Amino acid sequence: MNTISVLLPVYKKDNPQFFLTTVDSLLAQTLQDFKIFLGVDGPIEGELDKAVKECEGNSKFCVIRFKENRGLACVLNDLIAAAVEQGHEFFARMDADDICVNTRFEMQMAYLLSHPDVDVVGGKIEEIDENGNLNGKGVQYPLTHDDCRRFFRYRDPLAHPATFFRKSYFDKVAAMNKRENIWYRPEYRKNQDTMLWFDGFRSGCVFSNLPETVLHFRVAPDFYGRRNGWKRAKQMLTDRMKMNKALGYDMSANIFAFCMFCMTMSPTWVKKVLYRMR
Repeated sequence: MNTISVLLPVYKKDNPQFFLTTVDSLLAQTLQDFKIFLGVDGPIEGELDKAVKECEGNSKFCVIRFKENRGLACVLNDLIAAAVEQGHEFFARMDADDICVNTRFEMQMAYLLSHPDVDVVGGKIEEIDENGNLNGKGVQYPLTHDDCRRFFRYRDPLAHPATFFRKSYFDKVAAMNKRENIWYRPEYRKNQDTMLWFDGFRSGCVFSNLPETVLHFRVAPDFYGRRNGWKRAKQMLTDRMKMNKALGYDMSANIFAFCMFCMTMSPTWVKKVLYRMR
């Protein structure tokens, strides 16, 4: 079975129109062998609830509503478990405000089928604004596993909503952590993707990225404002120091971690300038 499980969480603060655009980009994929596991993280209402109800009537969807808002990691774990129970072997991540390139699944599936040693593949992303227009900024991630591991000294080697997993990735992480049906660390409300990459490298997962654009990543006006605060900055620095030591990175990784700590504590306008310089 090559059926792809699309892991799509949604919660009350998601924009209904963005969500509908996301769904349209999924349904327009050139490779149609997929099922969308839509996880509703807590109560929703209004236009967003209406849009989700429309999905419930579509055979392409498996909609799971959760009574309480528990965070992205918990929802993703439950969606993965539901997909595994149905026998699915491939998993595509998606956020409720981004847009897939219509050949994304076809390209990523073809890559994994021709590279049986690779556990996860991402790809290039291009940013869009609130209106869905490209803003001229793209992010190309390292293509090979070794380059991804080196890159992780400084930043995440994959764009989380652009990733496409083989089930083996989650099997390896679960075996290492010895926690059944827990792949994303539920104690992390933020940076759960960074911790998943860390666990992946530690458990022997093989990473890769495509050079082609696979996703249009929406940058909302509050994007930079969400990336701040003493608590988050301190947690990120602590985690990075632990990861750097565990993966044997050199001192430059620790220096960069401290620089990221300072950036996280900086005003929003500083973040915007530094982000554009990436």
